[in-house]
Amino acid sequence: MKGVSYITDEHNRKKAVVIDLKLLEHYDEGIEDLLDGIIAESREHEEKVPLDKVIKGLKKAGKIK
Repeated sequence: MKGVSYITDEHNRKKAVVIDLKLLEHYDEGIEDLLDGIIAESREHEEKVPLDKVIKGLKKAGKIK
């Protein structure tokens, strides 16, 4: 793909990607979706907090009414 390069290890396995920033301008929404997915996956094993507990904490902190 034009504007995309891969960094490989000594066994020629892809380890990282380098993307031309000008290329990203054309795919803003898709890139945002990709990053959201990566972030969600990286947080997969974090402790889950019930929504009502989050709301109570935000109210107590004065962040919401």
